[in-house]
Amino acid sequence: MSDFSFSAARLRELATDVLRHAATAGASACEVDVSEGVGQSVTVRKGEVEAIEFNRDKGIGVTTYLGQRRGHASTSDFSTDSLRATVEAALSIARFTAEDDCAGLPEPELLATKPLDLDLYYPWVLPVEEAIEIARRSEAAAFAVSPLVANSEGATVSTHAAHFVSANSLGFMGGFPTTRHFISCVPIAGKGKHMQRDDWYSGARAPADLAAPEAIGDYAARRTLARLKSRKLKTRQCPVMFEAPLAAMMIGSFVHAVSGGSLYRKASFLVDSLGTQVFPRWMNIEERPHLKKGMASSPFDDDGVATRNRTVVKKGELQGYFLSTYTARKLGMPTTGNAGGSHNLLIAPSPDAPADFAGLLQQMGTGLLVTELLGHGINYVNGDYSRGAAGYWVEGGEIAYPVHEITIAGNLKTMFADIAAIGRDVVTRGSRTVGSIVVNRMTIAGS
Repeated sequence: MSDFSFSAARLRELATDVLRHAATAGASACEVDVSEGVGQSVTVRKGEVEAIEFNRDKGIGVTTYLGQRRGHASTSDFSTDSLRATVEAALSIARFTAEDDCAGLPEPELLATKPLDLDLYYPWVLPVEEAIEIARRSEAAAFAVSPLVANSEGATVSTHAAHFVSANSLGFMGGFPTTRHFISCVPIAGKGKHMQRDDWYSGARAPADLAAPEAIGDYAARRTLARLKSRKLKTRQCPVMFEAPLAAMMIGSFVHAVSGGSLYRKASFLVDSLGTQVFPRWMNIEERPHLKKGMASSPFDDDGVATRNRTVVKKGELQGYFLSTYTARKLGMPTTGNAGGSHNLLIAPSPDAPADFAGLLQQMGTGLLVTELLGHGINYVNGDYSRGAAGYWVEGGEIAYPVHEITIAGNLKTMFADIAAIGRDVVTRGSRTVGSIVVNRMTIAGS
């Protein structure tokens, strides 16, 4: 599935052609991104093939500048005439755009100059028949756990490869190929009004690093069975543990709140929080953009700025925002190399974190374990947080029974400061690697 139609050399030629067209047409500066991707996804439901999808796409994005006026246009047509027309379209937009004193390319000295091999490309030559068999094995393992697991939303095997070149008129040109592969399974247990579903998946750059399809199906089924006979809870306040995949979402909310776009628009509860205590004093967050095989690794950001290791949170204190060239200028600060997002955030377990997940439950004692969140009830301006949830009520460090149809509520600023523990049951979801997070106190709205 990694048979690209264009070589890396051809992508570089196209990028060079765009820059040449832009200079000839009168642009004072230009940046261009040329990319191609190819993917395959197979879904099996109840042993039968439900969907086979193939995708192949390509595109060129062109940003031109006339002084500090900016225009952008894109095309999927790589012909010479189309490239010229796309450059002209971007310039036409720039001519009618107001000047912005923060617009423009990065400072030349910040651009990446040294190529780095971050080991991100592992093409998976996966015939459709083999992908179907892998999906069937995963779903069959789920059905084998119990006769109560008699239905499914399917098991999916997907593979994707892409490569790109980014360049600008300051002389920067860089690019590399990447791959992403996934296996997932979504079993359904129970009957009628008493059905429950849950899921699990494994994702990796290299297919050899994926969990076994049988293990994914088996674990997804056991998660689903554990949710049968769910109850409602009465309204209360108590500790809440966010299971590791949801803890990664909580860290994602933190990233959103301290990203440049939110900060310069004053649309964040963490405006002007640099150098202040945001988390408990034992908590640290590191950004590691150069991890081999990392799901969010890159030698440079979307502006071409070189990425670097840094400490985002040290002893609970916010050390740095997530800024692109543009948003940094809006804030009067230097870029952090985060145009396009964060890179491999590593959140260390709390100093007294138990060895495993069961130990973390024991440490929490009594409270709510959340394994699913519903809705989008986050107000980033003031930090108010309210989400539909499902999970398990925990008594004396042991899971007592599953719960559903509840709402958990609080305020993210308070929740961050009130984190009691971070577990060692680490998972990677997107750019975040973290274990389960326990918050000392939240409001549970139930019956």
